[in-house]
Amino acid sequence: MLGSGEVIGKLQMSWDELLDHGDEPFDLSFPPVRDVHPSLTLKAAVVHACDDEDSALSDSLVDSEIARDTDAGHARLAEYMTSEKVSHLNDAVQHFQLVLDRCPVGHPDHAAALTNLAYARLGGYIQNHLQDIDTTTSLFREALALRPQGHPDHASSLLNLITALNWRYSKESTAVCIHESTQLCCKLLPLCPEGTCLRSIGVDSAVGYVINACNNLPIDASDEGIDLRRNGLELCPVGHQLRPRALVTLAHAVHVRFDQRGSIDDVDEDIQLLREAVSLCPEEHAGHHNYLNNLAVSLKLRFDHQGKPNDLDEAISLYEEVLRLWPGHEYRGFLLGNLGGSLLTRFYKYGNIDDITQAISLRREALTLHPPGHPHRDTTLNNLAVALEFRYDKLNVREDLNEAIDRYRDSLRLKRLDHPERHTTLYSLSSALCSRFTHTRKNEDIEEAIDLCHEALASLPSLHPGRCRSHAGLQSAYLSRYCIQHNPTDLSSAMEHFRQSSIHPTEGFPDRIRVAIDWAIQAEIYQHESALEAYQMCLELFDNHVMTRSSITSRREAATAFRGARSLPVDAASCAIRRGNLRQAVELVEQGRGQQWSLASRLRTPLEDLESASPQLAQKLSELSKRLSHAQGSAGSADPAAADRAATEYRRLTRQWEAAVAEIRGLQAFSRFLLPPSYDYLQAAARHGPVIILIASQYSCSAIIVPTSGDPHHVSLPSVSLTELNNLKDRFARAIRHASIMGPKVPRNDLIVLLRTVWDAIMLPIVDVLENVLKLKHRSRVWLCPTAAFTSIPLHAAHPFQTKADGSKEPCLEDLYICSYTPTLSALIRSRQMMKRRVTPSFATIGQGQPGVGKGRALLAVDSELELVQKFVPATATRTTVSGDEATRAGALQALEENTWVHLACHGKQDPTQPYNSHFVMKDEHLTLLDIMDRDIPYAEFAFLSACHTAVGDEETPDEVIHLAAGLQFSGFKSVIGTLWEVNDAVAKHVVEAFYKYMFMDLKDGAGIVMDCTRAAWALNRATHAVKTKVPLEQRMVFIHIGV
Repeated sequence: MLGSGEVIGKLQMSWDELLDHGDEPFDLSFPPVRDVHPSLTLKAAVVHACDDEDSALSDSLVDSEIARDTDAGHARLAEYMTSEKVSHLNDAVQHFQLVLDRCPVGHPDHAAALTNLAYARLGGYIQNHLQDIDTTTSLFREALALRPQGHPDHASSLLNLITALNWRYSKESTAVCIHESTQLCCKLLPLCPEGTCLRSIGVDSAVGYVINACNNLPIDASDEGIDLRRNGLELCPVGHQLRPRALVTLAHAVHVRFDQRGSIDDVDEDIQLLREAVSLCPEEHAGHHNYLNNLAVSLKLRFDHQGKPNDLDEAISLYEEVLRLWPGHEYRGFLLGNLGGSLLTRFYKYGNIDDITQAISLRREALTLHPPGHPHRDTTLNNLAVALEFRYDKLNVREDLNEAIDRYRDSLRLKRLDHPERHTTLYSLSSALCSRFTHTRKNEDIEEAIDLCHEALASLPSLHPGRCRSHAGLQSAYLSRYCIQHNPTDLSSAMEHFRQSSIHPTEGFPDRIRVAIDWAIQAEIYQHESALEAYQMCLELFDNHVMTRSSITSRREAATAFRGARSLPVDAASCAIRRGNLRQAVELVEQGRGQQWSLASRLRTPLEDLESASPQLAQKLSELSKRLSHAQGSAGSADPAAADRAATEYRRLTRQWEAAVAEIRGLQAFSRFLLPPSYDYLQAAARHGPVIILIASQYSCSAIIVPTSGDPHHVSLPSVSLTELNNLKDRFARAIRHASIMGPKVPRNDLIVLLRTVWDAIMLPIVDVLENVLKLKHRSRVWLCPTAAFTSIPLHAAHPFQTKADGSKEPCLEDLYICSYTPTLSALIRSRQMMKRRVTPSFATIGQGQPGVGKGRALLAVDSELELVQKFVPATATRTTVSGDEATRAGALQALEENTWVHLACHGKQDPTQPYNSHFVMKDEHLTLLDIMDRDIPYAEFAFLSACHTAVGDEETPDEVIHLAAGLQFSGFKSVIGTLWEVNDAVAKHVVEAFYKYMFMDLKDGAGIVMDCTRAAWALNRATHAVKTKVPLEQRMVFIHIGV
C-alpha cells in the first residue's frame, strides 16, 4: 500500500535484521496518533535476477522508482505542512505526478497515485497556494470510482472526497458541494462504526462540519433542499448532540414548503420533527423554548387547516409555557401576539368571553413592547386590531370597531408596498370598514372596503392562500352593499366571490367549508340561482375534508365542527326539489347523509365484478383497503406523537388507494367506481319495492318516492314544518316515557293522538301516491329512509284509528304494506350485493341479564328468552348460546364473527353525543359500535337486537344515521331488527316468540328450504299484529326492521 501523506514514524532497521525474519510476515508498531496505534505488517524476500528475467527486473526497477518518488513526495509534503514553503509543495506535487505517470489506468497502484497527488494539491488549496480545486476533486472522484463498495480503501476514498468538498464549500460557499458531501457522509458513516481508526482520525470532524453546514444553509423549501436536510438528519442518530438542531431546520423547511404548496402532510411532518426536538432538549437547553414556540405555531397552523380541537388547546398551553420560560426575552411581544391569536381562534369557536378579553390584554401588552420605531410595530398594531374587531363582532361594542379601524390604518401606513403580509392588513381593514358601513351606511366606507380587497388580490400570485380571504372579503362587501342599495350586480358579484373563495386550492378545507356554507345560506336568503351549486360545493368539500381524517371518530369530529352543517344534506335536497330536479335531490341527500358510512364502506366494497375485469387491480385494492382499515384503527392513540405518525401513514396509504381507484376508473364499465352514487345506481335500492325518502328541511318538508323504475315522485307535505316535526318528536318522547309507567291494559291515548297525526300529515299523502300513482299492491314491501327529525318519529306505526261507515276499521300503514327502514339507499344496495355470499347457517343467542353493579338493572327474562329462541331455530343450523359469565365483550364479538344469525338480548345504550360509543352491556366491558364496525363479517345474514335504543341515531353529525343496528348492517348483517326506545324484557318476549314462529314457520326438517333473512320484515309485521292483546302499543311499535 502506498502512503496517504502523513508521517507517523520512521523505520530504522538493518538488512540483516530484516532478513532474519525469513519468509514469515512480522508486525511493526508506531507511536499513537490521536489515540490510534498504527501498525504495519511486512514480509521480506530475496529476489535473484537471471539473464532470462530482464522483464521482471525492469518491472522491479520501475516499482523501485515509484516507491522512491512516492517516499520523496511524502517527505516534501511533510516539510510543506510545517514550513508552508511553496517550493516544498511544488516538489511534492511533481514527485506524485511522476508516480501517477508511471501508474497508468489499469496499474494496481493507479488509485493510490491519484490519491497522493490529490492530497498534496488539497494541502496547497487549504493554504491558498493553489486555486485549482476542480482538478483535486476530480482526482479524488477518479480514485473513489476505482475503489467501489467492498474495497478496503473505499471508506478512506469517501472521506478524502468529502474533505475536499468541505474545504471548497468553506471557501466558496457553493451549495452543490455541501449537497454532495451530505450524500457521501450518509454512505460513509455505516462503514465506520464507533471505535474504528478512520472514525477517530477524521470521519467525525468531517461529518460534524457537514451537519453544521446543512443547519446553517438558508431555508430552501424545494424538494432538493428538503432532501439535503433529511440527509443531514440521517447523519445525526439519536443521541447525537446536533440532532435537535437538524430536526428543527428540517421542520422549518417543510413548514415553508407547506406555505408554498399547501400539503397537510408537510404540517404533520413539521409537528413530528418538532415534538422529537422538544423531547431531546431539557428545559434548561438553550433552544428548548424556541422549539416549543415553533411547535405551537405549527399546531395552530394545523388546526386552521383541519380543525382538530386538541391541536388548538395544545398550542395555547405551549405558548403559555414559553412565556413562563422566557419572561423578559426580546421576542416576548411576538409570543404575546401568538398566544393572543390562538385565544382569538378559540373564542371564535367556543365563544368564551374570557378568551377574547385575555387576547386583547395580551396584544395591548405586546404593543407597549413595540413602541414607535420598532421594526415590527406594524404587525403588533394589526394583531390588536384583529382582536378588537373580533370582540365587536360578538359584543357589538362600537368603540372596539372604531379603534380597530384606526389601528389597521396605522399598521398599513407602516407596511411597505412589498411587505409579504400587507394583503392581510388590507383584507382586515376592508372587513372592519364593511362592518361599519352596515351601521353608518356611509358609501365611502364600502367603496374603500372593496378597493382594499381588490388591491390585496392584485398583489398576490394565483395560488397564494391569502387570495381565499380576499375573495371572502369582497363577497362580504358586495353583499353588504346589496342589502342597502339592492343593486342586482352587487348580489351577482358577491356570489361569484363566494365561489372563488370556496374553490381556492391552497386554502385549508375548514375555511373553505365555512365559506361554502355561508354561500348556501346567503343564496337561499336572496333566492340566488347559485344555491344548488353552493350545496354541491359544501358536500364535496366535506367529503374531501373528512377523508383526510385517519380514524372513524375523528371523521365524525371533523363533520360536526361547522355551524350550520348538520342540515346541509336535507337543505340541499330541498333546494333541488324546489328547482324541480328530483333525481339530483336523491343524489344530494344520499351523498350528505351517508358520508360517515360511505367513507368507511369504501374500504369494504364488494369486488366480484372487478375481479372478473382485472384480478390484479382487485387484489391491489383489496390489500390497500385492509391496510387503510388497520391504519385508521391505529390513529386513535392517546399519544399525540403516535397519533400524528399514524395520521401521516394513513394519508400515505390513502394516496396509494386513490391512485388504484383512479386506475380502476380507467377500465371500461368502471368509470364511476366509488364515486358519489348517481340516481341510476341508487334506484337499485328500490328493486324489491319503493324507497320513501322523508326530507325535513328548514325550507320545506316533503317526501321523495324512488320507484322500481322511472323517475322519482315528489310528495309535498304542506301541513308539516321542521318546527312542527321537532315538536312532534318531543311529544313522542314524553308519551313513550309516560306509557312505560302505565298498566298494560290502560289505553295509550297520547300515543294514539300522535300516531293519527303522523298518518294524516305525513303517511297518508305518501300512501295516496303509492296506491293511485304507482299502483302498488297491498302487502308489498316498502322501505322508509327518514332524515333529520323524521328519524325520531315511528313512521311505520302511523295509524288513522278511524272506523268506516260499515263498522270496519280503517287500515293503518302496516296493514297496507310491509315496512322496513334503511339508513341510506347505498346501505340497502350493499346488503343486497353481499347476499350472493351464502354459507351453511349458524345461529348464536347472546344474552346478558346480570351486567353487574352500575351497568343497569337485572334483566330477569333474558335466559328464558334465549331458551325460547333456541326452540325455534331449525335443526339444519348449528346453534350456540353465549350467556352469563361467558357473555363478555370478547365472547360476544367472537359469536358475532362466527355465526350468520344472531339474537342479542341485553341492555343497549345509544350515546347521542358520540354515537360510536353506543354499546351493548356485557359482563365485563361494553361492546361498542366501534368494536362492531371494526369487524368485517361478510357471511353474516340476520341479527335481532332485543335491547334498548339500538336504532336511534346521532344528534350532531350532518343528518347521519349512526346507531347500533346500522353498525351491524355495515359490518355485514343484511337484515336487522332493532329498537327505537327502551324495551320491557318481560313483555318483549311475546314479540320475540311470535317473530320466530312466523320467521321459521315454513321450515321443516329435511325439507330443503333454507333460512331466509329477507322474511324478517314480514315476520315482524305478522308478529306485532299477533300480540296486540298481550303487548301494549309502545312495546309493539318499538321494534323496527332494517335492511333487506
